[in-house]
Amino acid sequence: MYKPAHAVSRSPHWPGTANCSQWELQSAEPADAAEIPDFLTEEECKLIIHLAQLKGLQKSQILPTEDYEEAMEMIEISQMDIFNLLDHNQDGQLQLKEVLTHTRLGNGRWMTPQSIREMYTAVKADPDGNGVLSLEEFKQLNIRDFHKYMGSQKVKMSDLVRNSQHTWLYQGEGAHQVMRSIRQRVMRLTRLPPEIVDHSEPLQVVRYDQGGHYHAHVDSGPVFPETACSHTKLIANESAPFETSCRYVTVLFYLNNVTGGGETIFPIADNRTYEEMSLIQNDVDLRDTRKNCDKGNLRVKPQQGTAVFWYNYLSDGEGWVGDLDEYSLHGGCLVTRGTKWIANNWINVDPNKRRQLQFQQEMARYAKEGDEAQNEWTVDKSYSNMHVEL
Repeated sequence: MYKPAHAVSRSPHWPGTANCSQWELQSAEPADAAEIPDFLTEEECKLIIHLAQLKGLQKSQILPTEDYEEAMEMIEISQMDIFNLLDHNQDGQLQLKEVLTHTRLGNGRWMTPQSIREMYTAVKADPDGNGVLSLEEFKQLNIRDFHKYMGSQKVKMSDLVRNSQHTWLYQGEGAHQVMRSIRQRVMRLTRLPPEIVDHSEPLQVVRYDQGGHYHAHVDSGPVFPETACSHTKLIANESAPFETSCRYVTVLFYLNNVTGGGETIFPIADNRTYEEMSLIQNDVDLRDTRKNCDKGNLRVKPQQGTAVFWYNYLSDGEGWVGDLDEYSLHGGCLVTRGTKWIANNWINVDPNKRRQLQFQQEMARYAKEGDEAQNEWTVDKSYSNMHVEL
């Protein structure tokens, strides 16, 4: 049995409990991230690694170029809208730092001041070479040229946002008893009902070899009108150019002791305020887990069997999921020696309460019909494309 959790950091965030009958997520005492030693036994950790190896791992991917370009085609957005989106301080000029905050522009490649300057040179975006784009200079550009340039570049694994391998392990009915047991423990830990936990993502197992990393990110994404939640999209039958995972809760497990590096970093945990532009100061990017893990506010050292959990959304003040919690920004520090194995259990809740309830009703109907194929689909097939993360 795992030991009680202790908070490793505190700031104005809230964990939730669920009222199964009323489907409300109630606020509780604030805690940023909780660390639970011995949540898994050594034998359980070894079994998870073994099952992952048997299933086979694939290279982790972030926003493949083809999918990104297709999605961009579907969005009606003008060049002026793009400029305003990037122009954080609305001064009519794009500083390098402003462009750097939008890492999605790299199609999975980690952008640095140097890589942006090289891109500007290649597409002739910055005639005077000062690293700043005026509105007039931006208007002269063809955005497709940026995508073509990025697609033509050969990229090393160390240049990516994420350098790892992963696979998914089923935890539903008929799964290995250890997989089922872990899900039950997560249910007790998060105090969320089985109706939510059982129909969330399978267990993701991740391997980071020496040199592996994952730059700082949030596990979920904001749900705008042009986005949809991956788990409810199929049921709601709503089309959207982008989808995100709507991961309300993250429970991360360390499956081995790492010889060197590999900490989990929360760069801005306990900050009193959040300012996106403050993440990059004097070419020091706090999100860069290959270079700047020592500058983050909170680092958790990998310890076999330990679990760390946190919430990725704030409350909406009415008992449901609200805005994305930017303070949940975290990353995997560079593994300097050895190999790092972790696993993730994500609990999925749609910030759109109507869609979530509709999803729960459909899942209950499938379960009542007792269709084995459908029951498997509700968990594994719903997340077949989860390697594409926004």
